[in-house]
Amino acid sequence: MAGPAAGPRPGTVSRLRREQLDEWVPDPAVRSRHRRRAAAPAPDVWAAAHEVRLSDTRTLGRLVRWRIPGTPPRQRFRDLLAEYPFVVLDEGEQWSLSGLCGRIWTLNRDYPRLAGPEAFRSWAEPGTVRVLFAHWVEREGPDASAIVSEARVEPVDRAAEVRLRSLWLVIGMFERVIGAEPLALAAERAEDRA
Repeated sequence: MAGPAAGPRPGTVSRLRREQLDEWVPDPAVRSRHRRRAAAPAPDVWAAAHEVRLSDTRTLGRLVRWRIPGTPPRQRFRDLLAEYPFVVLDEGEQWSLSGLCGRIWTLNRDYPRLAGPEAFRSWAEPGTVRVLFAHWVEREGPDASAIVSEARVEPVDRAAEVRLRSLWLVIGMFERVIGAEPLALAAERAEDRA
């Protein structure tokens, strides 16, 4: 997740963050954004987010393990987004950007191994998409913050766009509930410690 070291103003997403996300995936066909407020300082929320495991979530963890066979249930989301089939694109003190490419609508594990951020940026294989996962914490005051996640999916060509839209018709209605699971856990855990 990207942003200035000092963080955005309370309650806002920094302009730099939007620009930085646009540098990686400027024209997504699908965009998903979740935000969860916590009565805890930003560093505590970010630390709690690093501890959330796939097995801590009900639906999202099972979905990830189904789509990426061999993923252990106790794996932390933080580690998942830092290894194959994902690649870390950029990260900082309280933000990270990861990406993956491929045919996300197949039942096969059809994801190429990316050598690094530039491989993601230049990805152009026909019939595939580029997916950006961004996570960051926004300070909302001395003892309050919010954890935010944004996913962007950009088809490489028209054929991929048609397949992506068909997939989104099926899973899009569930995404609002499923995608927020890890954020709620991180916020709750940070508040419990505060």
